[in-house]
Amino acid sequence: MTTAARTVPSSPSQRWDLIGRGLMALNSAVTFAVFINGFFLMADASDDRMMVEGWRTFGYLVFSAMWAMLAYRPRQVPAIWELVIFHKVAASILAYTILDTTEGMQSSITDSSVAVLTIFAYVVCRGWRSWRVLKPAVPR
Repeated sequence: MTTAARTVPSSPSQRWDLIGRGLMALNSAVTFAVFINGFFLMADASDDRMMVEGWRTFGYLVFSAMWAMLAYRPRQVPAIWELVIFHKVAASILAYTILDTTEGMQSSITDSSVAVLTIFAYVVCRGWRSWRVLKPAVPR
């Protein structure tokens, strides 16, 4: 009895690639809008909360840029997929531990959503392929 080995194609189908890239572009655009809104939150923040609100606001820009990189070149940015997924899963777990707070409830929804979308896009775009070793150019 022989079993046929199933192989995963090295490149995603064009449709799935566009879906995954589109999801990352959507995450980027929404996060950029939240970044802009962060300045309004900073303007209303007390002195005691200014550093936290600033840190959060600038972090939105970083995540917006990372999702934009993933949308633009999903198989050429090693470690970005994994860092984003790690952060969003960790933030989701933390949020679920404080569901009785307003921030915990909001973050459990938003961070879980973007974590699931990013993991889905990682799979359909074959994000792990960004770790492949590129062959150096051979001089002639």
